[in-house]
Amino acid sequence: MQVGDTGLDIQSVLLTTDITEAVVTEAVERGCQLIISHHPLLFHGLKQVCGQTPQARIVEMAIKHNIAIYSAHTSLDSVVGGINTRLADKLGITDYRILIPNSQNTPMNPTGLGVIGRLPAPMSYADFIAHVHDTLDCTYVRYTRPRNETIQTVALCGGSGAEFIESAIEQGADVYLTADCKYHEFQDAEGRIGLIDIDHWCSEHHAREIFRDILAPLGVTCIISNNDKTPIQVWQKKN
Repeated sequence: MQVGDTGLDIQSVLLTTDITEAVVTEAVERGCQLIISHHPLLFHGLKQVCGQTPQARIVEMAIKHNIAIYSAHTSLDSVVGGINTRLADKLGITDYRILIPNSQNTPMNPTGLGVIGRLPAPMSYADFIAHVHDTLDCTYVRYTRPRNETIQTVALCGGSGAEFIESAIEQGADVYLTADCKYHEFQDAEGRIGLIDIDHWCSEHHAREIFRDILAPLGVTCIISNNDKTPIQVWQKKN
């Protein structure tokens, strides 16, 4: 819970990946009492709430209009049915397990970051890249030369997961899909694993679907924000 009263009576919820001023304005206009996001508004403490930063203006606007803000970040990243297993399901990856188990992981309650699994049948690396692009409606796809041009074992981690590249290699993945990779991470991965890097937002915006699936059975009106969009734009030269 980031902003607001935990005792609010909730009828309508706006679901979003990111909290922006446009998203909060939309919540006001659509009569929502609660915003649920994947990425938290407040990563660090605010020293002033006086309208001089976007975060401060968002807090002020939410309080003024009696809108609560709740964020599920690492908690949604780390569970079965969360960000990574839903991403695997979207890409048709099966028989998956947690890539980086955490201290709470058990066979009956698997928790941790990322997943590793298999495609139902081998696929060419080029076809898999096209599949990722089309399925996730990616802003862009960056990638390295893989070890094998035919792939089947896929590891992934929604959001910034470059720190797990070596674990994916050690566990036998042909491909590792994540976001926010740096130049030298691409360089180190080339020829060892097919490293695929996509827009961070595109790798996690299905969080909104997860929230909707949880809340809709409770009788709450769930609205996916129209203003929740990636801030990244890619320039392409026109012919």
